[in-house]
Amino acid sequence: MWYHSGSVELSSLGGPADLSEFPGLSSPGGPVDPGATGGVVPGARRAGPGGRIVIISASVGAGHDGAAAELADRLCASGYAVDRLDFLDLLPARLGRAISAGYHRILTHAPGAYQRIYAATERAGGSGPGARALLRSAERRTLQALRADTRAVVSTYFGASQVLGALRLRGRLAVPAITYLTDFSVHPLWVAAGVDFHLAAHDIPAAQARARGAARVLATGPVVAPRFKPATDRERQQARARFGLPPTAPLALLVAGSWGVGPIQQVACEIRATGAAVPVVVCGRNETLAGRLRAAGIEHAYGWVKDMPGLMHAADVLVQNAGGLTSLEAFAAGLPVASYGCIPGHGHTNAAALHDAGLATWVREPADLKPVLTELLDGPLGESRRAAGLALFATAPDSGPVAAILRACGAAAPDAGDTPPPSRRLSVRRSRRAARRLVVTGALATALWGTAVGTGIAATHSGGSVRQVIGHSLDHGGHRPDLAALASSVEDLF
Repeated sequence: MWYHSGSVELSSLGGPADLSEFPGLSSPGGPVDPGATGGVVPGARRAGPGGRIVIISASVGAGHDGAAAELADRLCASGYAVDRLDFLDLLPARLGRAISAGYHRILTHAPGAYQRIYAATERAGGSGPGARALLRSAERRTLQALRADTRAVVSTYFGASQVLGALRLRGRLAVPAITYLTDFSVHPLWVAAGVDFHLAAHDIPAAQARARGAARVLATGPVVAPRFKPATDRERQQARARFGLPPTAPLALLVAGSWGVGPIQQVACEIRATGAAVPVVVCGRNETLAGRLRAAGIEHAYGWVKDMPGLMHAADVLVQNAGGLTSLEAFAAGLPVASYGCIPGHGHTNAAALHDAGLATWVREPADLKPVLTELLDGPLGESRRAAGLALFATAPDSGPVAAILRACGAAAPDAGDTPPPSRRLSVRRSRRAARRLVVTGALATALWGTAVGTGIAATHSGGSVRQVIGHSLDHGGHRPDLAALASSVEDLF
């Protein structure tokens, strides 16, 4: 998917300035390859007064895209044209969609397997050879997508960061590459050698990124849409009336991301059983889950909600299970946040990081749910969590993520006319490489398909490894295809 945002008049941030903290910013790999395609698209128009910035996110859930959208809006308001790319579309042979579907299924049907993959890559400090080959297959399309007047590329997805870092190291990308860390915890895959800057929402993820070897880490604060702000009493009552919610009862807003994953029905029933608050559940695009909740007596269960700022105005506390963008939006809205029933992998590590930061209380045991909700609703814990969340957004205009991106543009902004299109020889050589990579990624796609299908029966074959789960799915009538051997160890891919 390709998004485009136009350029508008310069805001009070003004033009880009030098990065005094990081002088001499240049390509991390040394001299730029004269055949580099960083910013070359024949016939591209030069952008407005600020220049052009490209943001690469991924339609895996909604958090990566949400952060990209808000960064794009703010950059446009600062006089830059913004092109947004979906990393899944930069992978060949529709492989990105297969990966997204496989990830969705394993998270939904085999969360234990996802935890093992997450932990294995965390212990290994990054991805395996299969995933690296997969990411290399996106390099050519990434370069081709960058227009001639591009002044920086921003990633809100770890896969894009890995690609951009590799291109910078080899001198094939001539402009700064910047990672905006969307999670509060930092998995090793988020840290890419060659990336010029890593921007974090808080000191805790910034420290984690530095510990993993990230270059030039800045704690710049989060970005959320401006409609997420504390509600007045009148706005609160109006929001409750719009959504048909009880006018006076304490409301616990339970969110499950855009996919509606995790033990949501169990958590909703547990919240109801505490008597501390009425559960109001947002199931994202999982309408089946919303119907199941209503059938179980959870009256206020919604699918996709367009007016999340309004729903947060109606609520008194937020209960989340992944620690993504919705948590940041709740902080901006002045809601205290609890983490409970967290999904494996990043759900657990984000809950731990938010707890350590004093921003959200991680409820690990069912017996603790009622006292924590009571404290967040009416006690000093709720007041301290509200204050800490709102403080995240009390940053000076010149210290936020957009200001950091603009300063990076000023540090290395080559004239678009100085970078020639790739020669015919380079194009032919890349085409041959692309053909070879397509064979590899096609095989990987088959393995990922095996993951997606195999995890659908993980509940039946619980307790086995990912290898065993995939093996079951590929064994039809006693005939096991040869590709089962390729799919036998998904942990090695990621």
